[in-house]
Amino acid sequence: MHQQLAHVALVVREYDEALAFYTQRLGFRVVADTPLGGGKRWVLVAPPGGQGGSALLLAQADGAEQLARVGNQTGGRVFLFLTTDDFWRDYHAMQVAGVRFRETPREEAYATVAIFEDLYGNLWDLLQPKSLPA
Repeated sequence: MHQQLAHVALVVREYDEALAFYTQRLGFRVVADTPLGGGKRWVLVAPPGGQGGSALLLAQADGAEQLARVGNQTGGRVFLFLTTDDFWRDYHAMQVAGVRFRETPREEAYATVAIFEDLYGNLWDLLQPKSLPA
């Protein structure tokens, strides 16, 4: 049996503002942007170089309950984890692009890591994993 996590839905306020953030500030690529009718779209974005991996489904909030969840889908915990092969390259590029980091980078046993916010305030980890002994 072969299974993999394909997409994670992220409730956003508006498709185009979310697309602008993820493509212009984080450098993600648009995997799909398909109209579904009734103002709905199937919008997938993924990090550069992540061929065939998971993608983020940008799901525009529908109604007051979903809108209230925008920016806080996990009760204030880190929600998503963006791994990189060069932490400092991406950290500096994201700072230049205006991404807000909540802390200075730190060294952990498992990775070099720093928490940042997306445009709605959802918390992400940018991390470069370390090789752990077997």
